[in-house]
Amino acid sequence: MIHKFSLFGTNIVVDVNSGSVHIFDDVAYEVLDYYENNSSERIIELLSSKYKSEDIGEAIKDIDSLKAEGMLYSEDIYKDTVSLWDKKPVVKALCLHISHDCNLRCKYCFASTGDFGGQRSMMSSEVGKKAIDFIIKESGSRKNLEVDLFGGEPLMNFEVVKEIVAYAKSKEKEAGKNFRFTLTTNAILLNEDIKNYVNENMQNVVLSIDGRKEVNDKMRYRVDGTGCYSDIMPKIKDMADSRGQDRYYVRGTFTRENLDFSKDVLHLADEGFKQISVEPVVAGKDSGYDLREEDLPKLSDEYEKLALEFVKRKKEGNGFNFFHFMIDLSQGPCIAKRLRGCGSGHEYVAITPEGDIYPCHQFVGNSEFKMGNVTEGKLNTEIQEHFKGCNVYTKEECSKCWAKFYCSGGCAANAHQFNNDINIPYKVGCELERKRVECALWIKSQGM
Repeated sequence: MIHKFSLFGTNIVVDVNSGSVHIFDDVAYEVLDYYENNSSERIIELLSSKYKSEDIGEAIKDIDSLKAEGMLYSEDIYKDTVSLWDKKPVVKALCLHISHDCNLRCKYCFASTGDFGGQRSMMSSEVGKKAIDFIIKESGSRKNLEVDLFGGEPLMNFEVVKEIVAYAKSKEKEAGKNFRFTLTTNAILLNEDIKNYVNENMQNVVLSIDGRKEVNDKMRYRVDGTGCYSDIMPKIKDMADSRGQDRYYVRGTFTRENLDFSKDVLHLADEGFKQISVEPVVAGKDSGYDLREEDLPKLSDEYEKLALEFVKRKKEGNGFNFFHFMIDLSQGPCIAKRLRGCGSGHEYVAITPEGDIYPCHQFVGNSEFKMGNVTEGKLNTEIQEHFKGCNVYTKEECSKCWAKFYCSGGCAANAHQFNNDINIPYKVGCELERKRVECALWIKSQGM
């Protein structure tokens, strides 16, 4: 399988199975339209009115060579690999819901403004410590473990954050583990003491802001209805600077209210942020904020505008990183990641303040997916195996998609929300992912 596209005058050809990416001239690019189903003589005949016969013939030879080298029209060697993955899954990452409460009331919040559709509550240090014991037990021989301190707003329960981190670190040597922590926060409660603690203990920090003041404050406001932009912007700037503009993301969400989201990305870049992620909302159908198929042309244009500006600023020495344009063509994720994605439900789970276990933060509150409780110390292996078995070959649409090894089949929670099946991907999300990958590949073609 190959995928060909032209962007800003550059002809790019992707060989899906080998991962090879090529830049073609116009002649070779057009030859590909006829290559598989026609003889060389017939291709020359079909294109001779546009190109010289010798140029067409040379292009055919070059394509023949790439095919012989396994860099074009290569065979799928991965499909049979999946059946060999029969090892017991290990849990290597936790999303700890430190707080099921929040000091903001964001309109699009998938977590029902922080309570996940239930009672507002805080995780106790006892439950947090049991969660650490749980991942130590369930991680097998895995040494490096990831813990995301999440909410709601985790800084509303900051003392428990510190107790959990201290407990995990006290267990590292005995258990032969190495814990890495990420904190996700809306920054309302950030102060100098918290900043210093985060910088000493968190390998990464995610700082939530949606971009321009008018966009952010329309969607992200306090309980009393007032916007948060003016309060949090200086705080997150200070946090980013204190970390040397590294090991953090400013993370925003765009909705139907700001389809011109490239302006929000560039606003954050203009404010000096170097690590930026602004992502599409996943909201219920007809919520008013949900992205729809008729929005796709506009959103595609926005990604292209952003790609052009991304390259321009990099060349000018004033670049930034945009999460969805980061792509590694030399190594990239291992084959398991390429086929199965984030590992939700079998390698990665979420823990509620009460200790309940779910496949990821977006499944929390859905009793169908409750996998157990850390106080019991065991998982529902039927749910775990169901998620473990989900991959790009169990999803019919993914198996036919050229971008399957870049997105790894997309988000299971989004698939379930829109199609009630983790093996049927969210269509709008798929279209946006394909566009982002095309833009990212074009950026690579420009030497970035």
